[in-house]
Amino acid sequence: MCLKRYNLVMSHTKLREDFYNNKHSNNNMKKLLEKIKAKLKPEKEVIKEIDTTIKKVNNLLKKENIKAECVKGGSTAKGTFLRNDYDADLFVRFEKGSKNISDVLEKTLKKEFKIERVHGSRDYFQMKNKLLYEIVPVIKIVSYKEAENVTDMSPLHVDYINKKLKKGQTDEIRLAKKFCKSAKVYGAESYIKGFSGHILDLLIINYGSFEKLIKTAVNWKPKVIIDIEKHLKNPIKELDSSKTHSPLIIVDPVQPNRNAAAALNKEQFDLFIERCKQFLMKPSEEFFKIKKLDKEKIKRKVLSGEELLFFEAEPLKGKKDVTGSKLLKAYKHIEKELQKNDFEIKKTEWEFQEKNRFYFILKKEKLSEKKTLTGPPTEMKEAVKEFQKKHKKTFVEKERIYAEEKREYRLAKDLIRDLMKDEYVKERVVKIKLF
Repeated sequence: MCLKRYNLVMSHTKLREDFYNNKHSNNNMKKLLEKIKAKLKPEKEVIKEIDTTIKKVNNLLKKENIKAECVKGGSTAKGTFLRNDYDADLFVRFEKGSKNISDVLEKTLKKEFKIERVHGSRDYFQMKNKLLYEIVPVIKIVSYKEAENVTDMSPLHVDYINKKLKKGQTDEIRLAKKFCKSAKVYGAESYIKGFSGHILDLLIINYGSFEKLIKTAVNWKPKVIIDIEKHLKNPIKELDSSKTHSPLIIVDPVQPNRNAAAALNKEQFDLFIERCKQFLMKPSEEFFKIKKLDKEKIKRKVLSGEELLFFEAEPLKGKKDVTGSKLLKAYKHIEKELQKNDFEIKKTEWEFQEKNRFYFILKKEKLSEKKTLTGPPTEMKEAVKEFQKKHKKTFVEKERIYAEEKREYRLAKDLIRDLMKDEYVKERVVKIKLF
């Protein structure tokens, strides 16, 4: 067994010995978690603000004779939202048979609120007051089979969670959320592919507490299957194969033909498991602190012979999932071009939240004036001819053809300067700055 693998096995053995069987350590962890729970509870003023807004929307709907009702949605409805996390989802539930509900709601809301329409599978609205509200029109249904749009399902999920949650589990969900946000694995958006709030709700319902969840998760291996309501005998076989690619499969209790964790990728799954192991080895409040990318702090980690390229980007307007995906594509394009042009990336990170930032730490160097390109073996006559057509200066060495070409970029900053003007990047961000 190699040393690295041996150390890993030993550390996992130590983890089981120290934390699964050591009552003193477990008691300390419980005290820490209780302390953090108290800090995560939202202020009562925020709840009052949401209730006041709902009342205003409902009064407006009544005044306009619209047969619909505004209700809390998401974490605000379940009582699981975090202190200082001021995004609030509201649903306006229209009667079955209602038509053009996005247009009807827009016309009504505009009479009293300053709103912005966001395009999606069904258009919804954003409104900034003391909080950032997302007001989503839905059709009132009692079964997933009646849904006209995926958003119609959301109130059913809320109802299910509220029925299943036991005393104190809202605190456990808040712990799980903050833990995942700190680890940057929170969110089902396509540019994150992490743990959604709905996944965490179901995990806490399934395991009972945050502590039990993380102690179980350290032993997770793909594919983990959870079916709280025992809807399916064999989820892997019974669910559509397109829904079972994720390492975690949670049969949605409300919509049993759906894997609630289908958007989760293996990278985020593995990172979550690793963070659980680290926390159990050394419990600390640091695992619940969201650390923003800070240029000055990152600069202090840059070693001699390295350079830092730190970017801030302004996203396009629109649905966060779409604009975030475009930001990610711009970042990945820059990363790919740096590698393609032989600049060595030592470390890179991105953060697309309140601030949209990313950075690269590169080996600081001025590349050679010319570079050598490897071609096919000389015995591949046709391929050699094609290679020679593409490159003017070629040579043969050890029965393989090579080409020598002048580099377009010798300094990383020269490449970055041009990439920031690149149409591919410009189409995906409003603007991008190098600091």
